[in-house]
Amino acid sequence: MSITTSYARDGYVIFRDVIDADLIAEASEHVAWLEQRHPDVRPEQLGHTFLRDDPFWIRLISDDRLLDIAANFVGPDIALFASHYISKPPFTGQPVLWHQDSAFWPLEPMEVVTLWLAVDHSTPDNGCVRLVPGSHTREIAAMRTNTEVDNVLGQEIAVDVDEADAVDIVLRPGDVEVHHPNIIHGSNANTSPNRRCGLTIRYIPTSTRILGDEQPFPSAFWLRGEKGVNSYQPVPTFDAARHFPFRDAKAWS
Repeated sequence: MSITTSYARDGYVIFRDVIDADLIAEASEHVAWLEQRHPDVRPEQLGHTFLRDDPFWIRLISDDRLLDIAANFVGPDIALFASHYISKPPFTGQPVLWHQDSAFWPLEPMEVVTLWLAVDHSTPDNGCVRLVPGSHTREIAAMRTNTEVDNVLGQEIAVDVDEADAVDIVLRPGDVEVHHPNIIHGSNANTSPNRRCGLTIRYIPTSTRILGDEQPFPSAFWLRGEKGVNSYQPVPTFDAARHFPFRDAKAWS
């Protein structure tokens, strides 16, 4: 069965050993650096607010190995819509309650794909992604507030989800899980002694319009092919005084 056929049926697919160990090690160090710079921010919330002026982050999300995967699902003209480290610390990492990404996103049309890049080993013990295969074919459900437990989104899907239908997405560092914007997914709390960190990367075809008053969108970057219908943020220039140091930094100077 082809990758795209499997994705169309299940709403997700896994690619193994995509990113090399050295770059993953740098990503892990990058997360630790961000946490030190933003001690008042929970590590599950290291999103574009803290990354938009970060050359290493742009270097990572524009890696050709990731773009080649994204091209299978959105075509050759690729832009970044958003990206977010979700780093669950040992013992206290927050859950992500069941949801569908498309319930949140200002995109027209909803042509987008998420690549979830594992920075750490991701297992049921430390709160790996869980999803319901085939649920991407359902209607987009409403969301409701849930503050009874501390959680990353503060919301959950307003329909019952049968836990028996869910599968655990077990990944090694450098693996990539790809999922559809409509698939029902979430993750449990991390009560283990091991951090669980991943980088979510939301790629769009450049024909998908990012809506909203703020243009260019804070995390919109053109990455490959034709630029299409959106305006984009400028690529940041590396400054050793304020940016995370990394191997390829000179190429971004």
